[in-house]
Amino acid sequence: MIHRVVFPLAIALAVSACSGDGTNPFDDDTTTDDTTTDDDGTTIDDRGLPPGTTSPSPNTSITRSEAETETGGGTALNYEYRNDSGQDEFYVDNLPFDADNVYSRGTAVSSLGTAGSYAVYESAPTTTDPSTGTTVSTMTYRAIYGKSTSGQTQFAIVRSASYSDYGFGGFIYKRNATDSNGDAVSLVVPTCSGECTAQYTGDYAGIRVFSGSGGLEYTQGDAEMYIDFEDFNDGQSGVALYVYNRRIYDISGNDVTAAYMTALEAVDDSTTITNTGGGAYMPALRSVISPDNADANGEIVGSILSDVRNSDGTVTELESGNYYAILSGQNAEEVVGVLVVESEDPRIDGVTAQETGGFILYRQ
Repeated sequence: MIHRVVFPLAIALAVSACSGDGTNPFDDDTTTDDTTTDDDGTTIDDRGLPPGTTSPSPNTSITRSEAETETGGGTALNYEYRNDSGQDEFYVDNLPFDADNVYSRGTAVSSLGTAGSYAVYESAPTTTDPSTGTTVSTMTYRAIYGKSTSGQTQFAIVRSASYSDYGFGGFIYKRNATDSNGDAVSLVVPTCSGECTAQYTGDYAGIRVFSGSGGLEYTQGDAEMYIDFEDFNDGQSGVALYVYNRRIYDISGNDVTAAYMTALEAVDDSTTITNTGGGAYMPALRSVISPDNADANGEIVGSILSDVRNSDGTVTELESGNYYAILSGQNAEEVVGVLVVESEDPRIDGVTAQETGGFILYRQ
């Protein structure tokens, strides 16, 4: 697996990290790849869930992290938030040229999400050769960390701006063993007779990286999930996820949504895109509803996409990918998740964008 470096190490890069209780929020001694072996010896994974907890249940902690990909995703390991001495740092291992693996709180962009719910962290721009004392430039990595208000759930995403393909990084999301009060966390799925639909709302934030060009952008917006706990009749729940009001920011925090939307509308001069909110927001992401989206353990997986409606009435798909989530609570009161979508970037020919976003949503 080869990842082309866009910027030479001699170029100085910028710095950043997140808040918590000082303990490692992602430790889980019971997690390994959740895979089985097919008859031909091929390793397959159940329902498309990322690797993680081998024997999940409603009464246990569940951790899932990105599987390693040919483009560099899934290489990040040992995610850890550190604040035992007030340092507000985020640690992640197994990423090349990110100095000492410790990321500090962002400067240009310190938080994301409509309400600023999620913290941004930056790798150090330089490191020191311990033998010679020479200052050496590093590559540019950024991380987003989010933890729910109850402490039941959390997620983290890390990506790099320094590769001409998507580069090294990863994501992780988790239902914790205990909440912020030290109480055990589990899931009680509602039992209903008749109508039993719940609405969840909250913030969304993501990182965009590119294949065919270096660079990194942030996104933020709002997310809603609807769960019908009564249907389907085979015991599965119906799930619908929407991410809307998405805006794009460059690595310095400048809003570049309008430039993206202008380029999107210019892709085909024969039509005018009509469902993009006047260019103020990216098109909304919406999930594909399926009978096997959710299971009794509270784990959710499914496809998600966005599209644009042209002035001639046709619809063009823009982004596509998958989302993953976990329910938590005695009244199924919150859900944590991550999504990954890819699309052609309309601003540069031959460049594709990968957006990895996280969300924590609360039952209304």
